[in-house]
Amino acid sequence: MRNSLAIARRELGAYFFSPIAYIFIVVFLLIAGYMFFTEVFAGSAQADMRPLFGLAPLIFCFFAPSVTMGLFSEERQTGTLEMLLALPVTDWQVVLGKFLAASGLLAVTLLLTLPYAFFVAAYGNLDWGPVIGGYLGLMLMAAGYLAVGLMTSVWTRNQIIAWVVGALLCFILFLVGKLLQVVPPALAPIVQAISFDYHFQSIARGVIDLRDLLYYASLIAICLIVAQTSLGSRRWR
Repeated sequence: MRNSLAIARRELGAYFFSPIAYIFIVVFLLIAGYMFFTEVFAGSAQADMRPLFGLAPLIFCFFAPSVTMGLFSEERQTGTLEMLLALPVTDWQVVLGKFLAASGLLAVTLLLTLPYAFFVAAYGNLDWGPVIGGYLGLMLMAAGYLAVGLMTSVWTRNQIIAWVVGALLCFILFLVGKLLQVVPPALAPIVQAISFDYHFQSIARGVIDLRDLLYYASLIAICLIVAQTSLGSRRWR
């Protein structure tokens, strides 16, 4: 774990010592803030965070892969990945360290949206239970998106391809939940089981169900294991 944390600190520092983190955070806050306040001032009669929790899952589909697209692709292109793998670290430690760094950047971004909640609390009587559940759900969903994006970054040395494939996979997992109304009833349990949005909406209501936590934990673990396996196979090419 010590090696993974050292890699995470290195990657997180690389984010904030370059314009990447600041561009990501500013652009996300501008888009999310504009859409959030537009929804709030459009005449919402309730003091809640549903405008943010309804929009952020879709926004993260495209923003999360932009955080991870260069984690392996860029290092493979510049040759620094070989130097990293030559150090006394395992493939799993490298994958986990980079995932923790990306998760740290997403956590900072979500923390910077807390003023939205305080604004709504000043606007009306805000129920903090669903707010806490919503932020927990957003972090789990974002971590799932990051795991998918990291996995695709291992597959190619081209960052644009890594982003396109990662965003497409994330969008499919998000879109599946929107098909519940049109799929046959027999398929509904399967669609629910694989939908990012379905599990997120359950947590966002303030209901912490073990099945939802296991879904995100399993998805993250599978993607990271696939990334580790893909990275290991490239060592021998």
